[in-house]
Amino acid sequence: MNCRQLNTIPLEEVLLSLGHLPTKQNEKEAWYLNPFANESQASFKINKSLNYWYLFSEGIGGTNVDLLKKYLNKTASEILIWAENQNFSSFQKQNISNHKEENFSKNYEIVDIKNIQHPALLEYLKERKVENQTQILKEVHYQINDKNYFGIGFKNDSGGYEIRNKYSKICLGKKDISTIKNSSESLRIFEGFFDFLSFKNVEKSLEKEPSDYIILNSVSMISKIKNSIENYENIELYFDNDEAGNRAVEMIKNENKNAEDCRVLYSDFKDLNDWMIHKNPPPERQVKLRRR
Repeated sequence: MNCRQLNTIPLEEVLLSLGHLPTKQNEKEAWYLNPFANESQASFKINKSLNYWYLFSEGIGGTNVDLLKKYLNKTASEILIWAENQNFSSFQKQNISNHKEENFSKNYEIVDIKNIQHPALLEYLKERKVENQTQILKEVHYQINDKNYFGIGFKNDSGGYEIRNKYSKICLGKKDISTIKNSSESLRIFEGFFDFLSFKNVEKSLEKEPSDYIILNSVSMISKIKNSIENYENIELYFDNDEAGNRAVEMIKNENKNAEDCRVLYSDFKDLNDWMIHKNPPPERQVKLRRR
């Protein structure tokens, strides 16, 4: 990786790797609290189309390289080494599809949507230990730059699709959360839909009743759910065990005293699906969370 390549990585992903989440955002811009100092009002703005940041409280701005030089207090060579070790998803080459993790809002065409039938997708779901949770998933065939692809599709609230297969992790259409309502007074929040599917596999063994669910599809979408979760009596949080997940849990718990961090279930693993894949204990031996 060189500086030019580092500057092509979305600023949101770089900030997320440092544990910073937006306080508000839209399709064009996002606002953050100052990542270099403590402040109560967001003054750090990123322009998504230009991939450029500006800090109003200090009158400075720049690229990813500029941000990391100041944040990490390292030279350009040192931050490139740091960036290589982050394994940014948007920089990883896909072995087959060769497209990055990004939001294809215009440059795509959905060719077909159907129930999951393709053996490769069924095998991928089996590898992720959620092969029995296909009822809310679709097999989506699509074109990008006149090339044909297909993947597992999980629909979001704006009609876009989170697309996953063994080689790709993208969003077709507008990026958004996915909401599943069951007229419940309890809510469970997940980062990604594989975590949600994993939870559904153990929900009964954890002696939990179905609830309402929100799948963020990216932890950076957390600012979108602020107003929609405040009326729930109980909120359970199932985020990743990383800095961004810690920050997300902290943000929600600070504003919702009835929110509970439920990551004790998979505390030794990256996330809930990682626990499902590598641990997957029989129901009688599963760790039980406090019943609601």
